[in-house]
Amino acid sequence: MADHTRAGRHRSASRYNPVAEISSIVKSAGETGVRASAVLAASGGLVAAFALPAQAAPSTRAGAAESQASSAATDAATQASVRAILAAPAVVAPQAATPAQTDTVGVSGVKAVAKPKPKPKPKPKVTVSAAVATRSSTTTASRSTTRTTTTSSVPSSVSGIVNIAKQYIGVPYVYGGSSPSGFDCSGLTQYVYGQAGISIPRTASAQQAAAVRVSNPQPGDLVFFGYPAWHVGIYAGNGMMIDSPKPGMSVSYRSIFSGVAGYGRFAH
Repeated sequence: MADHTRAGRHRSASRYNPVAEISSIVKSAGETGVRASAVLAASGGLVAAFALPAQAAPSTRAGAAESQASSAATDAATQASVRAILAAPAVVAPQAATPAQTDTVGVSGVKAVAKPKPKPKPKPKVTVSAAVATRSSTTTASRSTTRTTTTSSVPSSVSGIVNIAKQYIGVPYVYGGSSPSGFDCSGLTQYVYGQAGISIPRTASAQQAAAVRVSNPQPGDLVFFGYPAWHVGIYAGNGMMIDSPKPGMSVSYRSIFSGVAGYGRFAH
């Protein structure tokens, strides 16, 4: 007897169908009557879970037939649900909302600048007028020239008093003055005598009273005007004298004018 090997039947290779696989899982779950869950991993990253109600195993043939019919109905409903899930559009997460731009509160575009320190006030300049400076220089030069010229014109005297007095010709008259910066008449005679080492009173009238009266004067004696004297000078000989006349004038070498009250002498 020839042995014949019965060729086995193989399922032809087919494309993977997730719907058929889920249907098979659901069918098996229905047949066992146990509560199960079917999970579908589909392209696009979606996961579907189905909860199936538990069913009791039939105890009779009628129950088996009823269970088979119910399983078929459930299989059809499950396939319809899976198709609906796969057909649904993919869920895309919404993009993060761009923060709303708010208005900047405050002042913009302004650069703070430190307050500059006040500049020091310039010191007032003392300006001397050119005319005043010229006048002052001219007056000084004039006095110096006059004093030098007049002094040189006074002849030398045997009297030391006259020679001392010559040095101060040109010094201006100053009321109450008794120094080379300014003389009045008696201030000049007192200062000159003092330079010679002789002390005499300050005023013209006091000098007149203290002096020894003489009728034949010598250079260096005093000449008085008025009595009591209101003016005094130093006799220089030959009818000339050196005196400080009055305001606006200076010590001069000049002729003796009228009104002489007399002459007086101090030891010299």
